[in-house]
Amino acid sequence: QVQLVESGGGLVQAGGSLRLSCAASGRTFSSYPMGWFRQTPGKERELVAGISSSGATAYYEDSVKGRFTISRDNAKNTVYLQMNSLKPEDTAVYYCAADPNRHTPSMYPANYDYWGQGTQVTVSS
Repeated sequence: QVQLVESGGGLVQAGGSLRLSCAASGRTFSSYPMGWFRQTPGKERELVAGISSSGATAYYEDSVKGRFTISRDNAKNTVYLQMNSLKPEDTAVYYCAADPNRHTPSMYPANYDYWGQGTQVTVSS
């Protein structure tokens, strides 16, 4: 069992930065690829960034490439999402998720067994 707790969301002006953190419990954290998803009302949850269990491979959704960076510290059981040059369209609830069944991140939410509670990110124009 893995428990995930996100933090770091908030209100920021367009062009600003935020860093989200996701702290995980459980000794097997380093074995799981991790994903950061976001969701807005009426829309499906989408993968924003994913990272392999080792941290060697990362995936980014096209709209965040060059602005967001995902990283992980397996010694601290934590995954991060550094978000720079934020835009109003980045406004969403952001969730971290763990996939115990693969070694590389999947873009499909159904493949992730463990989810955090979500953290709100609001970008004002």
